Amino acid sequence: MNRWNIPDWLEQEVTQRDTHCVYCGVEFSHSSQSRKSRPSWEHIINDATIITRSNIARCCVSCNASKGAKPLPVWLESSYCKNRNITKDSVAPVVRNALESDPFLKLY
Repeated sequence: MNRWNIPDWLEQEVTQRDTHCVYCGVEFSHSSQSRKSRPSWEHIINDATIITRSNIARCCVSCNASKGAKPLPVWLESSYCKNRNITKDSVAPVVRNALESDPFLKLY
């Protein structure tokens, strides 16, 4: 289990699935990259108790810092997303699935 309480099996699964930021699509590589484009752990729904393959993802530090504690639908309307052409249709499937299936996110 890592320091965010993500079990090893889930960390491995998500790392293999999310080779790019689930929001902006920047590729995560082993080569030297700027801190902003390095991968970070993300709770798609901002609830640290939901530790499932449908809520845990990897996104770049820049997107994670921008999203912060904002609900996903609110963040997708932000100037950060608009400037980077990040939309509900451009995000990774795991994020689209969360938007389509989670009742909390449908409130927005």
